[in-house]
Amino acid sequence: MHAAKDQKYILIVDQDVAVVELLRDQLQRSEFSVRTIADGAAAATALQDRPPRLAIVDWNLPGLAPLELLEAVRKTRITQPISLIVLSTFSAEQDIVSGLNMGADDYIVKPFSVREAVARIHAVLRVRRHDTGQAPLRFDSLMLDTSTNRVTAQGAVLHVRGAEYRLLQFLMSHPGRTFNRSQLLARVWAGDPRIDERTVDVNIQRLRKILAAPGYHACIQTVRGFGYRFCAPGMGD
Repeated sequence: MHAAKDQKYILIVDQDVAVVELLRDQLQRSEFSVRTIADGAAAATALQDRPPRLAIVDWNLPGLAPLELLEAVRKTRITQPISLIVLSTFSAEQDIVSGLNMGADDYIVKPFSVREAVARIHAVLRVRRHDTGQAPLRFDSLMLDTSTNRVTAQGAVLHVRGAEYRLLQFLMSHPGRTFNRSQLLARVWAGDPRIDERTVDVNIQRLRKILAAPGYHACIQTVRGFGYRFCAPGMGD
């Protein structure tokens, strides 16, 4: 594990030299450490060798799609969530929704304003930074530690990332309380107008699948006709 300096380490994976140079130069002015790579296979190795705070990945990446890339890596030895921003020339709403539903923290359409892109990069990192500073959230052996952005159960690391991580954190922070989809979109996705309530259902399903192995999937309960809550067996409303 690298030192705290990696808190400002960003990996850009894109073949577009002009885009890479503009982003790299602007981020370096903000005192970020930036590495650039042009293909998926090399990026997978780089992510394992030195996990970044944030990966900015082109949707049309040769070799591995951006989310396939992180999926492959998260099954190895990386334990902390890596924020992900997808770059793409596809601007259709469905493409954007698909990227966000699959776990990306943001989706930036090319061509873009570098100043806007950097502002959105800072916003994603700011959300992650605000996750820290509180006591770990616990139920039985399930623990979400905001100081390390790690989720563990029965002593094993659970690979929870992006929106799934934020959703679990929010629900565990309010045990027993039921939230409808609109409330969860506002609190977990900051009311992003590009996504709809189906996003909540998709991420709830993925979160339950992750929690199933250690036996905690039943803690994410559906309140029929209203929404969802984190409610351990025996816990009242």
